[in-house]
Amino acid sequence: MPTPIHRRVAACRAGTDPTCIARLSAGWAVLGDPQVLPGYCLLLPDPVVPHLNAFSGAERLRFLADMALLGDAVLQVTAALRINYALFGNQAPALHAHVFPRFSDEPAFAQTGHPWVYDWAERPPFDAAAHALLQQQLRAQLALIAPAA
Repeated sequence: MPTPIHRRVAACRAGTDPTCIARLSAGWAVLGDPQVLPGYCLLLPDPVVPHLNAFSGAERLRFLADMALLGDAVLQVTAALRINYALFGNQAPALHAHVFPRFSDEPAFAQTGHPWVYDWAERPPFDAAAHALLQQQLRAQLALIAPAA
């Protein structure tokens, strides 16, 4: 059964996903919806697989390298303190990587917690106009540092 990850990858392929940043060697970099933290992104594998261990060794390394490259771009563009990475696939049983910038000015309750301490329903939704500059900056940074897909 197709998951939201399958649907987003299909939309990225079709050029209809407004959150799409760039095609990387192992998948698609997209902005998160909502923007739990400014610059929150996901890496969606293409082709979609159920979990990281479904990839062969080379495919797995390529996905993880792309995840780190996306983290490098987010770190550079947002001037974050660090990047948190998460791979779960429990709600949507398809591999996807969360890439969260973390900032020194986050509220005290969140500074040592994971990004799920925030109320995601209260965070700003993705907005094509409001997030256009961030999306362009991430796209440009990835073009500088990522090998061509």
